[in-house]
Amino acid sequence: MGLNHFEPIPTAVYGGVLMMAAIAFYILLLVIVRAQGDASEIAQALGSNLKGKISPVIYAVGILLAFVQPWISVALYVLVAGMWLVPDRKLESMLNSQTDVTR
Repeated sequence: MGLNHFEPIPTAVYGGVLMMAAIAFYILLLVIVRAQGDASEIAQALGSNLKGKISPVIYAVGILLAFVQPWISVALYVLVAGMWLVPDRKLESMLNSQTDVTR
């Protein structure tokens, strides 16, 4: 994107790569929850998994907006990255309780 000065097509392709990774991660979580069961600790910690569901949607909007204004797309990509930098409290507390048990 940077080498092409944020032209629409490279920005949209980059968003496509990000969206495919987000979809793959969501599928991975679905498979893990199905293998463990809906009553499992991981399923309870994930809850509704709002970040996992909304990320591909934001990426799709970013891809479309790349042809209108590429900077808006980049801002949306950064927004999703920022969302994932904030840890999920339920998941983090589950992981902390597991590490306390293993000590």
